Amino acid sequence: MPAAPRRHCFELVTETYPPEINGVALTVQSLHDGLIALGHEVGLVRPARPGEPVDEEAALLRVDGAPIPRYPGMRFGLPAGRRLMARWQRRRPDAIYIATEGPLGWSALRAAKRLGIPVATGFHTRFDDYVGRYGAAFLSPWVFAWLRRFHNRADATLVPTRQLAEELAQAGFGKVQRLGRAVDTRRFDPRFRSEALRQQWGLAGDGLAIIHVGRLAPEKNLPLLLRCFERLRAERPGSRLVLVGDGPARAALAQQHPEIIFTGTLRGEALATHFASADLFCFPSLSETFGNVTLEAMASAVCTVAFDYGAAREHLVDGVHGASVPFGNEPAFLERFLATALSGQHAAMGQAARTAVERLSPERVSRDFADLLASLIPATRRAA
Repeated sequence: MPAAPRRHCFELVTETYPPEINGVALTVQSLHDGLIALGHEVGLVRPARPGEPVDEEAALLRVDGAPIPRYPGMRFGLPAGRRLMARWQRRRPDAIYIATEGPLGWSALRAAKRLGIPVATGFHTRFDDYVGRYGAAFLSPWVFAWLRRFHNRADATLVPTRQLAEELAQAGFGKVQRLGRAVDTRRFDPRFRSEALRQQWGLAGDGLAIIHVGRLAPEKNLPLLLRCFERLRAERPGSRLVLVGDGPARAALAQQHPEIIFTGTLRGEALATHFASADLFCFPSLSETFGNVTLEAMASAVCTVAFDYGAAREHLVDGVHGASVPFGNEPAFLERFLATALSGQHAAMGQAARTAVERLSPERVSRDFADLLASLIPATRRAA
């Protein structure tokens, strides 16, 4: 009989976690829950939410945090090196995963290295790109060097795509490893399509429902999204644009574009229903490390138009599941979006997209994640 899988003690450190809604938070939650489902002992370190005590439980340590400017509802963790040292001396993890590069992440990295505990870090966010989109492009090289310094102190840096792994390796990041992403095809499913919701959107004639899911902020390249919608409305006046999410750009957008439908942040079945009820997912962002929403749209059988990088590079076949446009070519994006929308093939492309992602199993990603963390444990400790 094959030997039973070895169970380990892992600790995850993150400065964002549900109920916060963003790609990092949801990815870390999926990894956390997946490790537990595999039978591992899993601890979590995160900032305390407003009204929560800064406290420690066996599996959870809540540390001090502070609000992130221009990101309502989100916080970063303050340094907690002493508390982490004490916690990990009492209950030593076999390996630690640090998902974020903020003050909490840096203090966790230093504590783990001081104690000799293996560490993997996650490269989730292109902060070097973000600073340029918020008017501080001169800081981008410094931010990139800061990210490289952080991740190169770890025993492994996990990235979601082959393209990003190659890019970081060429830029001086060491020990980069790919950990693929998955999508819950039971949660995101075309069966949630709702004609009643489409009627609420006010679709008329041969109008199409265009959806965008994500933060309403400069890094999402929303002006290109608006240009795509305006071109489509010139051809199909009954079309509607549905923006799911919130952010600093919402107020100005709502004032300037009363024709747009704003839903705010959605979760669970409400989000799945909005995805499945759309005809096309338009995602012009140029700042993603992956873009989980691309897989969620594809799982919902929604034809997808995105730039050819991140999740689209890994999983979206141009002309089969929608359109995958050369990175940064905005005129081409606009033309390909319009051609795809007017082709009459968007429904068939959406079904093909659904078929393509049905094999992406969250359980497989969890096993790969556990194996990767276990591979960092010294052989002598694994034997013990």
